[in-house]
Amino acid sequence: MTREQLIGTIGKNGKRLNMRASDLSNFDFSGINLTQADLRFSNLTRANFRGAVLRQANLSFSELSGADFTDADLYEANLNFCGLQDVNLTGANVEGATFNFAGRSKYMPKPTKAEPITLTKVLQKPGWGTLIGALLGALLIYGCNAIVYFTHLISSAKDPLVAGLYRFLIIQNMADGIVVFLLTWSLSSWLARRVPAVWQRHLIISLCILCSFFVVNLSIYALVGRPYLVELAKRPGGYEKTASWYVYVMGDLLIANFFLYVLQQGRQLTRKLSEQEFQLLNLEKLKTRAELDALQAKINPHFLYNALNSIASLVHDDPDKAEEMTLLLSKLFRYSTGRTGELFATLADELEMVKTYLQVEQVRFGNRLTFSVEVADPTLNELKLPQFLLQPIVENAIKHGIAKRADMGRIDVRIYEKEGELHLCVHDNGPAFPDDMDGGYGLRSIQDKLKLLYGEDARVELQNWPLKQVLISILMSKVRSDHSLVIPDTDA
Repeated sequence: MTREQLIGTIGKNGKRLNMRASDLSNFDFSGINLTQADLRFSNLTRANFRGAVLRQANLSFSELSGADFTDADLYEANLNFCGLQDVNLTGANVEGATFNFAGRSKYMPKPTKAEPITLTKVLQKPGWGTLIGALLGALLIYGCNAIVYFTHLISSAKDPLVAGLYRFLIIQNMADGIVVFLLTWSLSSWLARRVPAVWQRHLIISLCILCSFFVVNLSIYALVGRPYLVELAKRPGGYEKTASWYVYVMGDLLIANFFLYVLQQGRQLTRKLSEQEFQLLNLEKLKTRAELDALQAKINPHFLYNALNSIASLVHDDPDKAEEMTLLLSKLFRYSTGRTGELFATLADELEMVKTYLQVEQVRFGNRLTFSVEVADPTLNELKLPQFLLQPIVENAIKHGIAKRADMGRIDVRIYEKEGELHLCVHDNGPAFPDDMDGGYGLRSIQDKLKLLYGEDARVELQNWPLKQVLISILMSKVRSDHSLVIPDTDA
């Protein structure tokens, strides 16, 4: 699809783009309105979003490495579980955007000329701050005392017309206040999304309050106050004239704009808290990365120790097999050392590593060992899993199962999907697991790794029935999302 075709598609669909799970790497989205676009699970590597409008867009589970969001509008955009390596967010509006479990390496928030003036800061300053605080306190106390005063007059008034007038005034003011707040509150989010300039937001809310003032007050007058005011007007000096209507409008406008200001400040505070949570999340990911690196570092020497022992046992008795085994071992270490710090690999790569390991052991055991590796659905081969997830289990099957048999030993590795879970099974025909078995280091390292990456959505089971096997079960939705789950390097 070309840029022109994309713009035409947006026009036909009413400015809402739906291109879920698309390959849009290096695509030029600059300046395009992508409000509420659905780009989930898409490959957006090095895409150009400079100046694009992505308000409330859904980019979750997408690969965004190298993408350019300079000056883009990401208001309330969903970037959960995205790969954000080398993404440029300079000048981007990320207010309300979510970045849960998204990796990143660069984030430069939109520069501001000065810190925003907040009510809290104003009240803390001597001079004007003290004066404004005193005025606010006076208005609040005045309003509270007015409520108490009119309530007392209603309860003590002997003239029913006067008591009715006071009730009308209280109902009118309370309804006016409720409408002012609810109208301002309901419009504040819409104004933040649609109106970029602050002064325009205040102008729009002022016009809305002006209209609501006439609607509310005329309605309450017709429903509640008119009978009392008409009768009191017939009396000489029935009631005193009050201020003009526009004076009362000024009070409504003042309160509405104050509410809008407070709500906007609350949104800014929420945004700041979200950014702090974002920073803490990345610190937690760095900690997780360090823990996983430590587990990986322990697995590799453990495997090397066992493999070198196997080679040593063949050097004198069968040099050809020792040579074959050494070549296979070098293949294994090209796999383990050539990953450039990545934590995940495709299932196909992991199974290739397991096959190579089993070939190493088959050289040592000869005809005593046969094995099979089966994937029920070829599409599962593209799933990404933590590295060295199956090899330690196969190694344990050799050490505690096949090595203890004098006759034919067999190892079967089966991968399949069942009831929304990915199942990775390693079966051997060695002795059954003892009831008190808690697993060696390899099994414990796998349990720790799964807990770090998947929490309660993955488990390891040792089964003796109907087959003796180690079963790893991972929630399929978690596995499918891990191609975007990126834990940043410690030097990022």
